[in-house]
Order: sequence, then C-alpha cells, then structure tokens
Amino acid sequence: MTGDSPVVHGFPHLDTVRSAITALYRRLSYEGVRSYAPSLVPADAAFSDQDDLHLGAQRVARAMVQHLHLPDARMIVAFRAMEHAGSVELAAGTEYFIELNDRFRTHRRDIGAALSHEVMHVLLHRLGLEFPGTRDNEILTDTAATYLGAGWLLLDAFREDGTSSQKLGYLTPEEFGYVLAKRAFAFDEDPSPWFTSPQAYEAFAAGRARAEQDARQPPLTAAGWAGRRRYAKVRRYAQDHPGTAVAPVPGVPYAFEAGPDGLRVSFACPTCLQRIRVSVRGRGRVRVRCALCRTVLDCDT
Repeated sequence: MTGDSPVVHGFPHLDTVRSAITALYRRLSYEGVRSYAPSLVPADAAFSDQDDLHLGAQRVARAMVQHLHLPDARMIVAFRAMEHAGSVELAAGTEYFIELNDRFRTHRRDIGAALSHEVMHVLLHRLGLEFPGTRDNEILTDTAATYLGAGWLLLDAFREDGTSSQKLGYLTPEEFGYVLAKRAFAFDEDPSPWFTSPQAYEAFAAGRARAEQDARQPPLTAAGWAGRRRYAKVRRYAQDHPGTAVAPVPGVPYAFEAGPDGLRVSFACPTCLQRIRVSVRGRGRVRVRCALCRTVLDCDT
C-alpha cells in the first residue's frame, strides 16, 4: 500500500502480468475464465461513512466471495495496525478470516479494493496456482483479481494530486489499466463508467493503449506498415539462416524457428498471451485459432 509517497508508473512488471493471464487460462480453462462475466458491480462494493464498519466490510467481503465463486462461509473482517493493506488466513476451514489495515477505518470507500486482493489470495490458494517468489505471486494476485472482474476496484483506489498519493496493490496504475483493458476486450465490457478517480481513468486509458498494441503486432494483419516492413526483413534473415530460433532484431514480439514443415513464426496471442506457432507461408493470409482462449486471429505470415 502506497500512501503519501511517489507512485511508480509505467509497465515494469509487464512480462509477469502477461504470464499471469496465461496461467489463469491454463488453470481455469476458457470456460472457467468466461464464468467470471460480468464484473463485480459497483453497488456490491459501495461503502458509505454511515455504514457500520464491521457489518459493511463483511457484506462487501461476502459479495467478493460470491463473485469469485468461492464456497459461502462466515465472514470475519478485522482491522489492526500493519504495514500492508491486509492479510488473509489461507487454511481451509468453515470461515474466512481477513485483517485490514487500520487506515481503512477512515478510508472506507477503498475497503472493497483491499478485499478484492485478499479474497483472490484465497481463490488462488484453493486452485493451487502460484508463482515462485513473493513479488511475482503478489503480481499474479493483482492480475487475477483484475482479470476475473473484481480488481477494477484496486485501480479506482489510485488517487494522486500535488500533495499526496494513494495506490493499492503491486501493479502500477498503468499495469492495472492494461489488465483491465485485456478483460474489456475479451468480455466486451467497458469499465470506464465505474471509476470515481480521474487518475484511475487516465491510467486505464494508458493501459488500454498498451493493450491495443498487442493486437497490432506482426504477423497479425492489423499490424501497421512499419511493423510489416520490419517483419519481412526479419523473416528474410530467418530464411537465409536456417536453424536460427531467435529473431535478430531486439525487442520484436515474434521469433522464427525451424519446424517439421519448414519455417515457423511464434508470437503471443493478444488475448491470453500464450505463444502460438504458425507455418510461414509465401503469400496470402491465414486464420489461426488459439487453442487456449479460442480467439480467432487473422495473420499474414
């Protein structure tokens, strides 16, 4: 939890975020991911100063549990002084025990955001899905909460002005926007009307622009002229140097490799980010279906 200190911006964790989205599809399957439509509605996370602190927190936590398809159980939400935004008991049992930072006693509008992260820890634990290392595992948790429809609250908790700032979670605001945009594209959902923070909307716009770039990279036909020209240059290099598996131009999102039927190009699916391998054709377009998320892609290899 960042409060009254500079907020990191940009996309420093993008590789881990992309791996987390792929891991969700692999663990839950296409049908499992689709079962989390639509997102948690703002009314289910609403929390006013007139609400009883503990009863209101339990109500929001229960809505979070229901949205994430966890077994219904007694909710216990407590508040205490701590360094982080919250913690949760992960042992299997008949109740959910969550502790939140004392700060949320007076920042009640952000209780839903903190709970989305903590309840997601429970879901990932029960799914047996984790990344090695605390940092990557927390990035997985933020990404999963956002992609499965509850973590837009974490982005909405981002506020920044000339004298203070607040951000919850381990992703940067723009990375939250990137994941939220990926969900919006996949679920045909527009989360922008839900934001109460102007800075959250700006971060979503920046993340959406970055997510849109994924759908405009060769060999996808939506790639621009410059991208197609560079792709053709790298392809010629690969054809002239059989056996190479690494593209010679740093930073390109695709690579060429030898396959059983000749040269193949590998690239990330713009929806689930899994690597797709397609035979290189001399001319003409081809439609490719991602086996993981079922997205149909128009390619010119």
